[in-house]
Amino acid sequence: MVLQALRDQGVEVVFGYPGGTVLPIYDEIFQQNDIRHILVRHEQAAVHMAEGYARSTGKPGVVLVTSGPGATNAVTGITDALMDSIPLVVISGQVPTFLIGTDGFQEADTIGITRPCTKHNWLVKDTSRLSETIHQAFHVATAGRPGPVLVDIPKDVQFATGPYMPPGQARTDNYRPRVKADPTAVEALVEMIETAERPVLYTGGGVINSGPEATRLLRELVEVTGFPITSTLMGLGAYPASGKNWLGMLGMHGLYEANLAMHGCDVMINIGARFDDRITGRVADFSPGSRKAHIDIDPSSVNKIIHVELPVIGDVAHVLEEALALWRARGSRINAEAVRRWWAQIEDWRRVNCLAYRNSDKVIKPQYALQRLQALTEGMDRYITTEVGQHQMWAAQFLGFEEPNRWMTSGGLGTMGYGFPASIGVQVAHPEALVINVAGEASWLMNMQELGTAMQFRTPVKQFILNNERLGMVRQWQDLLHGGRYSQSWSESLPDFVKLAEAFGAKGIQVSDPADLDDAIREMIAHDGPVVMDVLVEKHENCFPMIPSGKPHNEMLMGEDSTEGAITGEGGALV
Repeated sequence: MVLQALRDQGVEVVFGYPGGTVLPIYDEIFQQNDIRHILVRHEQAAVHMAEGYARSTGKPGVVLVTSGPGATNAVTGITDALMDSIPLVVISGQVPTFLIGTDGFQEADTIGITRPCTKHNWLVKDTSRLSETIHQAFHVATAGRPGPVLVDIPKDVQFATGPYMPPGQARTDNYRPRVKADPTAVEALVEMIETAERPVLYTGGGVINSGPEATRLLRELVEVTGFPITSTLMGLGAYPASGKNWLGMLGMHGLYEANLAMHGCDVMINIGARFDDRITGRVADFSPGSRKAHIDIDPSSVNKIIHVELPVIGDVAHVLEEALALWRARGSRINAEAVRRWWAQIEDWRRVNCLAYRNSDKVIKPQYALQRLQALTEGMDRYITTEVGQHQMWAAQFLGFEEPNRWMTSGGLGTMGYGFPASIGVQVAHPEALVINVAGEASWLMNMQELGTAMQFRTPVKQFILNNERLGMVRQWQDLLHGGRYSQSWSESLPDFVKLAEAFGAKGIQVSDPADLDDAIREMIAHDGPVVMDVLVEKHENCFPMIPSGKPHNEMLMGEDSTEGAITGEGGALV
């Protein structure tokens, strides 16, 4: 019944780890060839692999784990998916119904534990409800704002028999998120577009989650209005990095021009983002002079952090389609002269060159490593995942994304250990593509055991480790905000990453000289199996620009080279 439901939902691959309470399902997996199973080495990694698969395909990822520690190991990944709105269906085994509540072997209250970190979860005690519940789970995971769901199935239910319900007969009308916006709200949005003098389009992961049509319509909106556009970490690729209206990423480590444009705009149109704290800085001083519109399919995200003058509840693609049609019907007007002056101001801010850094011919700077990675992989069929830390922010700053679904990172939860398993999930979905995980040595070690999975399933993922022998972002904060007291931020007793890779049967490469970097990257790309590339970089490089915690957008810490010749525009400040 479980396998048939997965087939009917179009599932092609499941990421999981067997255990006693899911053996009936695993026995059924053994007896079929329709659905591929990827055996992980840790259940957290199973969920991250499913996230990578989901984010690179737009399809829901599927995870299968056993009860007790199997389910609790999956919680970090499930929470990560909830924070970043990633559609997942997690199927967990449970002790037999007659043992629930008795502290039986490997029993845990999976429903209680996962209630706060799923969109919805179910404990199926009646076999006659099982297939319908699985179909409902897929509907809830993918409808509206996507997210993870969990179906907990006791072992005796798995052994029982009962009627199977096809997807078309399952009841899903009790969860029907609104996709079309109120026409009055759309009209008010068009009026904001027509009258804006200093507009900014602030976009997020909701554009990508809405699908390819939303991305196409967003690009059309930028083209016909000429408005500047910026994006959160999760929205990179919805608008091309090479686009002439692109300001770069905004937020704590966003670009100077993007942050000052957000601070100084008079009309901010939020499209599929959620005003999280890494974007807003000090809430009381967030873009104080602007009127704000917020397009989002999730009503609970609107006015949760930042009050907006115009909430527009609906799916991004539907809202943009209706807004563009109405805007054209009303004459395709914008305040062209004011927008031209606004662009002149933005160009002044751009001259600051906020990503400038002091390069070296003696040691590899992390920024340089990523610039060379970008140059040597540009134009390839490339997908990037990351771990969490300085390297993640540098990757967002220096790698360009022309299309959506090519950038997989842990945004909301900031999960160290995410990137390596996510890269395997992406590679499973796109076996012929180049999949690179940009990592820090500390994050990468958290799920290094998945080298076994990469080797077993012949996924030729490339691990591009920027090794500074530090917990880089922790050390940076200690350096800037805690008087240089580096409490527990050294990475002690690091392995030889080349030998570690070879111990698993993978290829290891180490590079420390900037002159050798290009050849090492080419060698990594050319190898037809998994590669661990250990790039020894400057140990105490800081990631700039940076909005210190609790500061507004116009108070940024800048790198030592980016302020030379700076032109500080209205509302701008260099600290």
